[in-house]
Amino acid sequence: MPKFSIVIPVYNVEKYIKRTLDNVFNQTYKDFEVIIVNDGCTDKSIELAKEYKVKIVNDKHVGVSEARNIGEKYAKGEYLLFLDSDDYWDKELLENINNSLDNKPDLVRFQIRTVTDKDEIIDYNEEEFEGLNGIEAFKKIVNFHFIESIWCYAIKREYYEKEEFKFKKDTIHEDFGLTPLIIIKAKKVNSISYIGYNYYRRSGSIMNTPDYSWTQRKVHDFYYHYKYLRKEIEKLKGDTTIFKSYIANSMLKKICELNTEDYKVYRKKIKEDKVAKDLLSDTIPRKIKKVVVSINPRLYYK
Repeated sequence: MPKFSIVIPVYNVEKYIKRTLDNVFNQTYKDFEVIIVNDGCTDKSIELAKEYKVKIVNDKHVGVSEARNIGEKYAKGEYLLFLDSDDYWDKELLENINNSLDNKPDLVRFQIRTVTDKDEIIDYNEEEFEGLNGIEAFKKIVNFHFIESIWCYAIKREYYEKEEFKFKKDTIHEDFGLTPLIIIKAKKVNSISYIGYNYYRRSGSIMNTPDYSWTQRKVHDFYYHYKYLRKEIEKLKGDTTIFKSYIANSMLKKICELNTEDYKVYRKKIKEDKVAKDLLSDTIPRKIKKVVVSINPRLYYK
């Protein structure tokens, strides 16, 4: 059994896939397998991937959520990592993760660097910790720059499969709909300070499209994920107030991306769902924020 299973959904990224795979196979730690999910590619991405020692799973175009689910079914490693096919790792990432596994955590958080197609580079130096339960870990991670991005984590496969975690099929913002639960339900979480993941932001990517229909879909799916998370968190014991506040704040901020007409529709929905009631109010600034957001989220977030 390899130590790590690396799942990479691939859809028409022939310009980037070689860089991604070069940086995987140049890792200083070598005990891993790579599972490429061919998400219905129509370019040369898979031909290029075949030049590497990878397992290729072919499928029709199902989207990144289901492609990740498909890839995970083939994983044999002790820990799972999900890597986006246009991003890339620093060569010592797996070695640093492996060095943090002595206490057998369910989850290891590592840190991120943003790289743009305009050669902008931003490092995020986040806090290191070890052996916290999911609730305490979430309280710390919620202050980090990236929170729910699944590619920030190595996840014990036994834990992942026991909890029957799945990304919601045919949705976007799929990480928001799952990763917070993976964090908070974990029994033991480590965070390492090593910045090993290069998140490549390209202006032409689907999440950066200016098409307003995508904005509508993103908010629609985000709302679906919020409702799911809010329901699931009620099943957990312990203090989940920060979790609830985080997902509420995220949802309230998200609707502000809509035009005025659509914003009014969602503003009515979130009032009916009493989303703002979950916001923290333990300080005077937070109390003021809660009042303002309850009246009109745009008054605060815009």
